[in-house]
Amino acid sequence: MRVAMFGYQTWGHRTLQALLDSDHEVALVVTHPKSDHAYEKIWDDSVAELAAKHDVPVLLRNRPDDPELLDALRAARPDLIVANNWRTWLPPEVFDLPPHGTLNIHDSLLPSYAGFSPIIWALLNGEERVGVTAHRMNGELDAGDILVQRAVPVGPADTATDLFHRTVDLIAPIVRESLDLIATGRDAGRWLPQDRGRASFFHKRSEEDSRIDWTWPAERLERLVRAQSDPYPNAYTFHRGKRLRITSAAVSEGRYGGTPGRIFIREGDGVVIVAGPEAHTGRCPGLAVRRLRTEDGTEYAATDYFRTMGGYLTARP
Repeated sequence: MRVAMFGYQTWGHRTLQALLDSDHEVALVVTHPKSDHAYEKIWDDSVAELAAKHDVPVLLRNRPDDPELLDALRAARPDLIVANNWRTWLPPEVFDLPPHGTLNIHDSLLPSYAGFSPIIWALLNGEERVGVTAHRMNGELDAGDILVQRAVPVGPADTATDLFHRTVDLIAPIVRESLDLIATGRDAGRWLPQDRGRASFFHKRSEEDSRIDWTWPAERLERLVRAQSDPYPNAYTFHRGKRLRITSAAVSEGRYGGTPGRIFIREGDGVVIVAGPEAHTGRCPGLAVRRLRTEDGTEYAATDYFRTMGGYLTARP
């Protein structure tokens, strides 16, 4: 088959590499220009450079709706479009153009976690599995029929970085399997409609989404720290007006009462911060902060940084 590819960052790079390694012909690549958005500078393997290295025509676009792009796509005569991490909506004149339509590769177990940053949101919400889905693109975002879906478990200590590596490794085999099914006609009867009653859609993450709210339960705060692992922007709080980035934490073994955000007591290799909406009852665990980073990039063990107990960590300076 002749394939056109829309994609960006490492997800798109892995997808294009899988297509280049296949028996199919890559006729055109469309990708985004480089971005200064914090989350788009992470996992930023260049789709454009990979396409150029293999002499594949490449177009840089923020949006896919200009006449030049549509003319190039028609001239490429693709049998199928494959998309992964294309950051804007594709119009019907694009996704319906090839005879086999458009196959979108999305890093969640659809219909749950459509949209942006699905691994981070899933980890934050305590999901037991994450994964990758190959589905047919239609007029709704991440809503089309599913062809192939694969999952990996989420361990109790896994970070978003761990889960990124595990899920990105699923892209190549999923792309290969999907294209083989479509090319041989064995995809007939395999497309599974999504249960839209189970669908959930998430927005892009921003700096605000990494801010620690000490009224959250300690279990959720611990997941937030793991979800914002390096190289993602870390979960952060403020101490005496200065920002602290929390890089390692655990749910405390003991239960501690008082006001959320109070720097309370040493426990093991951490310092417990009172947390939770019911913290005043004394029936809730706190967050045992183990390691933190100051704005100048210096990393500290929490027991070295907090030499004395008392005072508060706050959501704002």
